[in-house]
Amino acid sequence: MNKKVDLTNATWAKSDLSNGGDNCLEIAFVDGVVALRDSNDVGTADAKVLVISEDDYRAFTGGIERGQRSLLLP
Repeated sequence: MNKKVDLTNATWAKSDLSNGGDNCLEIAFVDGVVALRDSNDVGTADAKVLVISEDDYRAFTGGIERGQRSLLLP
């Protein structure tokens, strides 16, 4: 997806299982898309953010919810 998204005011969240650590995947729902980043990269100039459509995110998380084992680490 090649959509420019302003993440300046994004509200980032991470899993409750991270115990507040800084080695986590963070997610933000903004402007009709889903943004994902590595919390270790926050604040670095070359940090990368993956932006995907809400439909793609729902398909991925829906597969996990339905027990699709191939989406999980072995």
